[in-house]
Amino acid sequence: MTSPHRRVTRLLAAVGMAFLLGAVAYQVAPYHVVKSYTLGGDGSWDYLALDTVNHHLFIGRENRFMVVDPATGELLAEIPGMSRAHGVAFAYDAGHGFATSGADSTVTMFDLKTLKVLGTTIAAVDDDALVYDPATQRIYTFNGDAHSASVIDPVTGQNVGTIDLGAKPESGVTTGDGKLYVNLEEEGKVAEVDARAMKVTRTWSLAPCESPTGMALDPDHHRLFSACRSNVMAVSDPVAGKLVTTVPIGGAVDGAAFDPATQLAFAPNGDGTLTVIHEDTPDTYSVVQTLETMPGARTMTLDYATHTIYTASAKFGPVPEGQGRRRPPVLPGTFTLLVIQR
Repeated sequence: MTSPHRRVTRLLAAVGMAFLLGAVAYQVAPYHVVKSYTLGGDGSWDYLALDTVNHHLFIGRENRFMVVDPATGELLAEIPGMSRAHGVAFAYDAGHGFATSGADSTVTMFDLKTLKVLGTTIAAVDDDALVYDPATQRIYTFNGDAHSASVIDPVTGQNVGTIDLGAKPESGVTTGDGKLYVNLEEEGKVAEVDARAMKVTRTWSLAPCESPTGMALDPDHHRLFSACRSNVMAVSDPVAGKLVTTVPIGGAVDGAAFDPATQLAFAPNGDGTLTVIHEDTPDTYSVVQTLETMPGARTMTLDYATHTIYTASAKFGPVPEGQGRRRPPVLPGTFTLLVIQR
């Protein structure tokens, strides 16, 4: 008969071997750009958002939102009437989508199936990122220059309230229980928001992170990921309200994502790379891949069912002489959707 001590030893060895095999399996299956679709069209771009129910990929394109079939790269429709298009959020219970237009402070409501525009409402100056919170059944837009969040009724599409954030917000997330978390860009902090009470309940510093932009959530281990323009991903504990650690990423980031099934966090960097970070434990993290994408591919969206990543950018020409630090011009017709898989 095998002794209890030997059984425990063998069990620990098997667990260790399984862990090592898992690590090796991951190392031989890195992410790749598997497809690229030239979408063309004029204008800058911002957030991408994936409607997994109706299989539509939305991309903000300055004066409109492009609606693309993510499986084929076909342009299905465009939602017009934007002035500096930013982000999209989905209220599936109401059957409505919402899109922000930062230059004119409007939010457009549209039908998720037909993509028909149903109406607009005024949010606040520089409305940018937005989220749908299922606990309160409200849309929340994060308004940069207004230092606020606007509360939108997803059924009527009307502005029903304002939350004073006290500083310039960037991206945010919902935990699904009535709490929102949002990056405060200029202060380098995270704000916790009680969505029901419509007020900030606390903030904490992300230092040495500067200019946090994209945000993602690990709901199982209660970790927030703030992608920072100072070339780090700041990981914080929203329960304790404190920074846990920082992880190096590329430059000019503007988005973030986390895949609970693979325990991987992502930072799409405008320098033309995608940083892939593994959550070894809730307090320790490792950069496992730096994938070359395209310069300017600074935002992304993730399909949690297939673990597919979508990002986009275009080709750039040289900066004209005498233009100093002006951004390089976008070459016409080169806007491209990248599909990234393992």
